[in-house]
Amino acid sequence: MTNVVLVGTLDTKGVEYGWLRERLLRAGVEVITVDTGIMGEPRIPAQVPREAVARAAGTELAQLRAAADRGAAVTTMAEGAEATLLRLHAEGRLHGVLAIGGSGGTSIATRAMRALPLGVPKLMVSSMASGDVAPYVGSADITMMYSVVDIAGINSVSAPVLANAVQAIAGMAKGYARASLRRRRPARLGAGSRPLVAASMAGVTTVGVDAARERLTELGYEVLVFHATGSGGRTLEKLAGQGIFAGVLDLTLSELADDLCGGILTAGPDRLSAAGRAGVPQVVSLGALDMVKFGPLESLPERVRYRRIRVHNPSITVIRTTAAESAELGRRVAGKLRAATGPTAVCVPLRGLSTLGAPGGPYHDPGADRAMFTALRDGLRGSAARLHDYDTHINDPSFGRAAAERLHALIGAERAVA
Repeated sequence: MTNVVLVGTLDTKGVEYGWLRERLLRAGVEVITVDTGIMGEPRIPAQVPREAVARAAGTELAQLRAAADRGAAVTTMAEGAEATLLRLHAEGRLHGVLAIGGSGGTSIATRAMRALPLGVPKLMVSSMASGDVAPYVGSADITMMYSVVDIAGINSVSAPVLANAVQAIAGMAKGYARASLRRRRPARLGAGSRPLVAASMAGVTTVGVDAARERLTELGYEVLVFHATGSGGRTLEKLAGQGIFAGVLDLTLSELADDLCGGILTAGPDRLSAAGRAGVPQVVSLGALDMVKFGPLESLPERVRYRRIRVHNPSITVIRTTAAESAELGRRVAGKLRAATGPTAVCVPLRGLSTLGAPGGPYHDPGADRAMFTALRDGLRGSAARLHDYDTHINDPSFGRAAAERLHALIGAERAVA
């Protein structure tokens, strides 16, 4: 049996959810409805009524109604929906989840979706899906589908959009259910025969990271590469904190430069923290800390227009970090690595941190790089982290292979102790 969970407000969107339910049943899947509505009466029955959702969040529906605080109610019902979906998944009764809504409905449903494991099908049809969806998706594998029109009745525009959503989630859920049945348990990341290693990469560090990835594969690891775009770094941090990685090869830290200088691809202040907190062996380098990424050239802030500028593509413009910024980045990296509880090594490519910063490149600036290296060394002095210099640039394949082998040695030493 394949179950698709419909989660949403069955008072304001009851007609639409009823339409989805009927078509999902026709598509050959069973349906569990979870009602997150509060004020009006539900238009269709729910297998998990709103009262149960509120209790899953530790409160009563009557209290939410009496408070008459919509923001607080949305937050509470989102918490209850999260607990409900996690319970259904643990019971083996959730093979996919579908939701529809505007800003409130999307906020409730996607919080619950984000809590589900990677690989569980998650589809959100939303009027918010044509804008910035980062607050809704976060680091989860949520599929966002734009509703085109507001979800208010079934009409000639909404019907084909919602019909596509039904077929999509039905197909994904059936595939997930079959895979789970073969395994006799829900699919779990990191359950394969090869240990998982995380690696960070950007376009300007691809050659070096690819060499490291190939070497780690030869050594028997499965390597998951995360693109340093903000969301990539956040996802790496989230998974590293869950303890699924045997090691982390963090050769690309450009998101830290964006965080310091106001770039658009920051992963937030907690980047480069989770592996250290979890005691996961890590090898770190300074890839792409010689640049900060902004949007299109015409959107470049006035405060940086005098800097060394390069158009990376029509959507991304990069500037070179200064010596002062580079020194601060060295201090920040050192501070994070000093706090690591697991084996940590830092590999420093003395001849450049990216394709642009290699000798002959437009961002080659030995003085700024030296400021970073000096601050890093000073900050790591007396710590357990080990610093290793390499007389090459980060994209020399020999550097990538050396970093990979160093991580392999750290993982081996950690397992020998355990």
